[in-house]
Amino acid sequence: MTTARDIMHTGAQCIGAHQTLDEAARMMREKNVGALPICGDDQKLHGIITDRDIVVRCLAEGKDPAVMTAIELAGHLHCVRADDSMDAVLKKMEQHQIRRIPVIDGERLVGMISEADLAMGHREGHRLTDQQIIEFMDSVYLKR
Repeated sequence: MTTARDIMHTGAQCIGAHQTLDEAARMMREKNVGALPICGDDQKLHGIITDRDIVVRCLAEGKDPAVMTAIELAGHLHCVRADDSMDAVLKKMEQHQIRRIPVIDGERLVGMISEADLAMGHREGHRLTDQQIIEFMDSVYLKR
């Protein structure tokens, strides 16, 4: 059975809950990613912030990204456990129409799964079927 651990990419770096959105944007640019998990002082996962969140919920509303913190944009967190099956991962991503999802082991962040990870697979032999990819794309992109 393919699990979230088999597909995820490791090394996901957190933005601190109290770091500013300016810092988050710079980190996204440096890492070439569109989302960052938010970790608190307790090193537990508290949310996720996307580049779109910064634009729509900060800049477009006239707020100052040099003052606003990552935790202020943290909404309801959807994540999966490292040992969850790929069917469970896909179901959660489709149900909530999300393109990236953090992977936890216990309460610690161990990786992230993006739509690219789903399509390419992380390790040999763990790629999704074409039908699974089509169903995911239909659910996330066409049902909005």
